[in-house]
Amino acid sequence: MKTSLLAFVMILLNTTLLAQTDNDIYLLVRADDIGSFHAANEACISSYQNGIARSVEIMAPCAWFLEAAQMLNENPGFDAGVHLTLTCEWDHIKWRPLTHCPTLVDKDGYFFPKVRKTEGYPANSSIQESNWSLAEIEQELRAQIEISLKHIPHISHLSSHMGFEGLDPKIGEIVKKLANEYHLEADLTGVKRFSGWGRDVSYEERINRFCENIEKLTPGKYLFVEHPGKDSPEMKTVGHSGYENVAGDREWVTRVFTSEKVKQIIQKKGIKLISYKDLK
Repeated sequence: MKTSLLAFVMILLNTTLLAQTDNDIYLLVRADDIGSFHAANEACISSYQNGIARSVEIMAPCAWFLEAAQMLNENPGFDAGVHLTLTCEWDHIKWRPLTHCPTLVDKDGYFFPKVRKTEGYPANSSIQESNWSLAEIEQELRAQIEISLKHIPHISHLSSHMGFEGLDPKIGEIVKKLANEYHLEADLTGVKRFSGWGRDVSYEERINRFCENIEKLTPGKYLFVEHPGKDSPEMKTVGHSGYENVAGDREWVTRVFTSEKVKQIIQKKGIKLISYKDLK
């Protein structure tokens, strides 16, 4: 009994010592919404090939999904996740579900723009305001996972667009169940959100602010999520009330992700760039 207790104490001490002496900084840079637009596809791939992004989230119901799948298969080292989608926030570009799910769409058959009821939007503009069906949600999410795995074999994880799984615990349980069923879980225990450049920073100052905040990182695991894009004619058509300059905003995300200054700071500080696959 004494020997067993001593062994158990030694294991605890060794584990604590390892945790205390791990001085590494791990940064998971995630590029969201590949498949949504051609400009997003090109920018996400560039953010991997020429930059710091190591994971990317693909949107199966969107028009540019197949191009994105082809690009990801040409770049198998770029860790991919299914970005489960039940909403389309844009005013003039709309997405439809892959399956028949009348409780999740508006009168024209498009996804609602919002997860929750939002001030300034007309009534019945959100999933929350609809008589949503849990069975339809599971059916649609399953279809998105399966078509993604069909076209991109190296899919490793899943995430949700606009955080819809937080609308109701039952929806969150469905997402968790599907992640387990398709072996797409990722352990984010202990991973902290990295602020990046923060809020209310001009586009031109983003690179400097990002580098300043990277310099402040202490040992641990961090996650940074953003949406690369291009300031192209296509992206100039994209927007919604309160977020009009999508093209310029996402162009500067790409510039930060591919910045030589950012890459040099990361290398100098010895930061290890990781992906969701590394957390499985």
